Amino acid sequence: MIFCPENPVPSAGVTGVILAGGQSSRMGSNKALLPYRGGRFIESIHRQLAGLLDEVLLVTNTPEQYRFLGCRMVADLHPGLGALAGLQAGLHHAATGHIFAVACDMPYLNDTLVRALLAQRQQADVIIPEGDQGLEPLHAVYGKACLPHMEAALLAGRRRLISFFPRVRVRHFECTRVAAIDPGFDSFRNINTPDDYFALRRNENGDHESVYPVCTYPALQR
Repeated sequence: MIFCPENPVPSAGVTGVILAGGQSSRMGSNKALLPYRGGRFIESIHRQLAGLLDEVLLVTNTPEQYRFLGCRMVADLHPGLGALAGLQAGLHHAATGHIFAVACDMPYLNDTLVRALLAQRQQADVIIPEGDQGLEPLHAVYGKACLPHMEAALLAGRRRLISFFPRVRVRHFECTRVAAIDPGFDSFRNINTPDDYFALRRNENGDHESVYPVCTYPALQR
């Protein structure tokens, strides 16, 4: 069943979490702060999530760089352990029972897809979409029940975002369902290099074309 945008699902009980802890090594500068749509890259993502969710918080270990956002900022509880540590910190500090987590470099978030994932949040501990290249853990919904298992994974040195999945209830939002909402899988497109960024800017007139094929790769195995 495809989510119907004419019947939006309330987002009460969900916090948006933006992870801004990467090193941006391939970009050569902080990609979250690159100029974009009259502001900075991260402002566009924050603005979109703020229109959908109860609260948006930022996970960062350099809060001084993001004070212009005016949102709550939290630091990793396990510094230096990568994106899973950022995800765990966001879920830990969220005042709600669920979070919708994204990376700070995803310019084409799709409101309808986000709402479709949120609509299933009571059915599992993790609601995760399948893209054309597998699962998308940085565009997913997580419940508080994940916290002890995230913590255990981090303490055991398991840093993969999906390393705790065998311990929780995971529901996949299948590739074909994503494609019905976002045929080009643009929701999962991110910006890692200067070439990525300049291509994005060239396509800002609304005529960007997806760089992704359709559902040609199997999802990652749990």
